[in-house]
Amino acid sequence: MKRVLVTGATGFIGRHVIAPLVQRGFEVHAVGQTDLADCVMHRCDLLDHAATTQLVRGISPSHLLHLAWYVKPGRYWTATENLDWVAASLNLYRSFTQAGGHRFVGAGTCAEYDWRFSKLKEGDTPYRPDTLYGMAKDTTRRLLDTSARLEGVSFGWGHVFFLYGPGEARARLVSDVVIGCLRGEPVPTTAGTQIRDFMHVQDIASAFAALLDSDVRGAVNIASGEPQPLRTLITAVAEAAGRPDLPHFGARPIAANDPPCLAADVTRLRDEVGFRPVYRLEDGVAATVDWWRGQTPTL
Repeated sequence: MKRVLVTGATGFIGRHVIAPLVQRGFEVHAVGQTDLADCVMHRCDLLDHAATTQLVRGISPSHLLHLAWYVKPGRYWTATENLDWVAASLNLYRSFTQAGGHRFVGAGTCAEYDWRFSKLKEGDTPYRPDTLYGMAKDTTRRLLDTSARLEGVSFGWGHVFFLYGPGEARARLVSDVVIGCLRGEPVPTTAGTQIRDFMHVQDIASAFAALLDSDVRGAVNIASGEPQPLRTLITAVAEAAGRPDLPHFGARPIAANDPPCLAADVTRLRDEVGFRPVYRLEDGVAATVDWWRGQTPTL
């Protein structure tokens, strides 16, 4: 029996990961703030180490997918809560291995890499995080990877790049553009020349399910492998919303520390995990705009 415990199950990625895990034959136990279908829900403060240990011992999962972290838009890059989540993640891992678990996969970030490099590849691109968030994720990965090697535990780590889709929080690029266009308001942006790799959240969730269900170890980039200028993404969003006239490119300066290009090498994801994304940018953006239209009364 493949029994998985998913943390952060009601977060942006987590709410989309239950279905692909069930499809892969997992009995899914999830920690989250609201109830979800097709899984056993548990309430637990993961920052409470004793409660976490008790929860994991009671479930005795064979697999663990760790998605929970502090990710409040505008704050998480520098928030001291990142330190709490390093400690919580280490405690979660130890509780899992002590309960007999054998496959642990955590959600990392492309911000662990040295962003002076434009092509980011596992094992080749140096790690040199420049934010507290990136440092916290990098530290967690290093500690867990080393411990797993010593203990013989199967450990995977997904470097998440840039994501969008239904359920995204406000105050992020795609959600801000969608909301502005649906309100009929001007959307000031940079020139949009920065190249980024955006992936639909359902593809990201499915990629994590595939990674968990494999024995691929170490870091794996979770991205589409199709980087594009932000201008292309913003234009696609505005056109899907029916207001291609509203983005004002160049109205905001590009920050001095904003890298011109962050492109993911997805060879490991494609060839070792065996995953390819389903959503084309146009389809993913259209589905996202439709979801936001359904939220119109609260915009």
